[in-house]
Amino acid sequence: MKNILKSMVALLSILVAFTSCNNTSNQNAGALSGSAAEKVYVNPGEHDEFYAFISGGFSGQLSVYGLPSGRLFKVIPVFSQDAEKAYGYNEETKPMLNTSHGFVPWDDSHHPDISQTNGVIDGRWVFINGNNTPRIAKIDLSTFETTEIIEVPNSAGNHSSSFVTENTEYVVAGTRFSVPIPQKDMPIKDYKGNFKGALSFISVDPEHGHMDIKFQLIMPGFDYDLSHPGRGKSHGWFFFSTYNTEEASTLMEVNASQNDKDFIAAVNWKKIEEYVNNGGGTMMAANYAHNVYDESTHTATSTMKKEVLTVNPLDVPGAVYLMPTPKSPHGCDVDPTGEYIVGSGKLSANLTVHSFTKMLAAIENESFAGDAYGIPIIDFEASLAGVVEQPGLGPLHTEFDGKGNAYTTFFISSEVVKWKLGTWEVVDRQPCYYSVGHLMIPGGNSQKPFGKYVVAMNKITKDRYLPTGPEVTQSAQLYDISGDKMELLLDFPTVGEPHYAAGCPADLIKPRSKKLFKLEENNHPYATKNEADTKVVREGKDVHVYMTTIRSHFSPDNIEGIKVGDKVYFHITNLEQDYDVPHGVSMIGANTSELLIMPGQTETFVWEPKQVGVWPFYCTDFCSALHQEMQGYVRVSAANSSTPLRWSLGEDIE
Repeated sequence: MKNILKSMVALLSILVAFTSCNNTSNQNAGALSGSAAEKVYVNPGEHDEFYAFISGGFSGQLSVYGLPSGRLFKVIPVFSQDAEKAYGYNEETKPMLNTSHGFVPWDDSHHPDISQTNGVIDGRWVFINGNNTPRIAKIDLSTFETTEIIEVPNSAGNHSSSFVTENTEYVVAGTRFSVPIPQKDMPIKDYKGNFKGALSFISVDPEHGHMDIKFQLIMPGFDYDLSHPGRGKSHGWFFFSTYNTEEASTLMEVNASQNDKDFIAAVNWKKIEEYVNNGGGTMMAANYAHNVYDESTHTATSTMKKEVLTVNPLDVPGAVYLMPTPKSPHGCDVDPTGEYIVGSGKLSANLTVHSFTKMLAAIENESFAGDAYGIPIIDFEASLAGVVEQPGLGPLHTEFDGKGNAYTTFFISSEVVKWKLGTWEVVDRQPCYYSVGHLMIPGGNSQKPFGKYVVAMNKITKDRYLPTGPEVTQSAQLYDISGDKMELLLDFPTVGEPHYAAGCPADLIKPRSKKLFKLEENNHPYATKNEADTKVVREGKDVHVYMTTIRSHFSPDNIEGIKVGDKVYFHITNLEQDYDVPHGVSMIGANTSELLIMPGQTETFVWEPKQVGVWPFYCTDFCSALHQEMQGYVRVSAANSSTPLRWSLGEDIE
């Protein structure tokens, strides 16, 4: 009995102590002040605090999540066809995937970045790069749709992309693989000195966001891995990490790691812009696609461009410098003040930080250690701000919280490490599961980060989720960074391999989000704005069906006179003018996807019937209580049939 009493007293003491600890006020406790579940839970009907735009990697798309919940809201089709939304399948969006290599329905999307004004993210557009067939895309955040894609000539492995300057003057695209410029047939062994790397500065119209290649800087034949813009005091500069300064072309894991140091290329784009505006540069023949989606016509057009302005860095003295940094750097990250440039040498035991102020002083004092193809190499010590000593293994990427702290991912040791700018001391570390790559703090790539959360994007998940065969889900993890110590709050699956992400407060985007397309503003050439104007028109073997859809029928819903061998264009306008009432349509035997048509929008699919018969079509998106009744029939006759072309709604065809 005494032992039982002693045990009860002990348990009571522990409970009192635990309650006391939990009632202690600590403003720096962050997530430690409550359970992780409470921190990420969003009540039904309530909204997340942040949007997170996470790249889809080899899916070619861009996914939209809410933070802190980790809920997936939408997959925005960008570089790859998407049967759910008919992107790249319907006639309106097929041109978005045109390139100089023809129709390319896939890419490898890596690095989203949100437009900025005065160094602060503004929530208008998000840009993302296609890595395989070099392209830059722009997504309009009022519709969450891809509205422009520009191919990047003279590039290969478009990896050090797509990052924007402080006022979205430019979105920048750097080649990962150097190539012959212009392309030509030559021996691969002659790479050194003959291959070049193009750094493309793509101007962005401040009102509409229209993109155009302003100039390409033709650099030595290194690999340009990642980049970030200067900001604040370093606005007007851009910084690119490089590897393979050996200019090797085979067995790269060995031959591209021989030099003790590679470079961060510092580019004064303001100086080059002035040079170009005054007539400098050389026009070079090129061939690249520029694809633009017009919201008024709901249709994309593709234009092939035939020249690009190139700049030799030696023609603009003082515009380009090389800063040595430990070998094989991956990340090249600039802090919110623009003073510190972090070079993450993957094979280095330390993390190297360069100073913009010291870089300028070194340039003024000509503290150079030689040159590479005529480009000055700044003495390593002259630009060095400090070193974070042995913070972890395999540093990759760094983001900033705006409170004087930096957060770096370490791939080999699988962790996020927090350290202090200026003192270079490690103050916290948290494990990742597993092999973390990029990380993202909303606004972390700007002058004003929102330092509440960090998202780590992992390469390997192994045992974190229910198994799904040999291929398991990709993964991200959410950490609370509002206090002195980080705390893991949430694992959540991602679409494709998440390479990088961009985040911003939801309140930046929500007020501008479009709810529908106004019918009176629909200028699609085949739009039908009321049922009285529906019709079917034959032009030889081409047949155009001008159709409407509204809860809960198509007009027309019976069509006869179609023949085997015809090419039938279904131009379908959604007459709804209510929010969240899309309609879908699918035709048996169509060699394409369904359509998913937003209110007030017109979309087109093509059907080429190959068999006689009576073939149904139906609405694929549940729209009303009578959704199942939303269907129709097309009669297909033999190619030599004399069946007349007729259509109807609500009455039999005689």
